[in-house]
Amino acid sequence: MSDANMSLPENNDLETALVHALTSRGLTVSTVESCTGGMIAARLVNVPGASETFQEGFVTYSNKAKERAVGVSHETLEKYGAVSVKTCLEMALGGARTAGTDACMSTTGIAGPGGGTPEKPVGLVYIGAVLGEQVEVRELRIKGDRLFVRTRTAEAAMRLLLGMLQ
Repeated sequence: MSDANMSLPENNDLETALVHALTSRGLTVSTVESCTGGMIAARLVNVPGASETFQEGFVTYSNKAKERAVGVSHETLEKYGAVSVKTCLEMALGGARTAGTDACMSTTGIAGPGGGTPEKPVGLVYIGAVLGEQVEVRELRIKGDRLFVRTRTAEAAMRLLLGMLQ
């Protein structure tokens, strides 16, 4: 994957660029969101023509939902926690598998203002993307209020998948 600062669209055009990139390749996409609470899905469906590519969105805020909806293993959640590389990876893979899509984006993290620990502070988030056989998970540390953390996380996940498509 190339650098996140490569020439990708401005934040307000991310969803349009992503929908067009997926549609032009005949690919389908799903989302599995925890800390972003459906923000990615909402932004995608704002784009005219999104129904050509966007199939399904899962908001798996609780651990039980992560297990039930997209098959994150109980052992992963117990050993690594909901906010972890492994959980984010299983969310993305499980979302693509469950929805039957070519691609999937996942998010999990601590948006704040509470809930952080010294090991996992507020603003620690993981974004994941699956595109066919390609799988990427990234750790981010975002400073700001709850809405800022959630918004930047959604944007980073869309940028990640868009970068994988280039």
